[in-house]
Amino acid sequence: MKLKSIPSLRLGLLFLLPALALTLGGCSIFSGSDKKSDVMAAPGEENYPGQDKVPRLHIGDTVAISFSGLPDAIESQEKPIKEDGTITLPDIGRIKAAGKTIGELEDAIHDLYVPRIYTHLNVTVKTTSDRVYYVRGEVKSPGRMIYAGSITVSKAITSAGDFTDFADRSGVTLTRANGQRYDLNLNRILYGKDPDPPVFPGDQIEVSRRIF
Repeated sequence: MKLKSIPSLRLGLLFLLPALALTLGGCSIFSGSDKKSDVMAAPGEENYPGQDKVPRLHIGDTVAISFSGLPDAIESQEKPIKEDGTITLPDIGRIKAAGKTIGELEDAIHDLYVPRIYTHLNVTVKTTSDRVYYVRGEVKSPGRMIYAGSITVSKAITSAGDFTDFADRSGVTLTRANGQRYDLNLNRILYGKDPDPPVFPGDQIEVSRRIF
């Protein structure tokens, strides 16, 4: 009798394992602490200090750098912060910009030029107005949105007119400017079961269509 029960036990496991896989497969990306840390952090700059206290530059921002204090003027530079978090300037090459405040970037640029190239130099950094993100798919007003300051995925969708009647709220994709991609379930976020990820310049939010 004991031997005959073994096939029955195996058969039961065959039915149990697919069900378990489906249950795990439906979990949110936030169920793992690593993924939660990734999606809530600025792209490529997860651990810089004070990120919630002071405005910092992100991948996708464009910065305008002007120079003064020299006998011969240096041409101003307008540079997008690339996917590796850097900008490239004449004579000094690549410099890390993502994760820095404007003041920190000014100091870093100054120290690379002075005193190695110039004895005196004033550096001014400003962000340009073309800080944008994109909301596409099943929202009422999809398109290019101006990044005016701190905003989350759910608020970004609201700013794009909110979901259409055909939107799949559990099928939202957030793609960072550096290519990192996250699948989000807005039902879980709106009910407070998952945190609401921040949106950064250059991000893209895609709301998929429901399958009937």
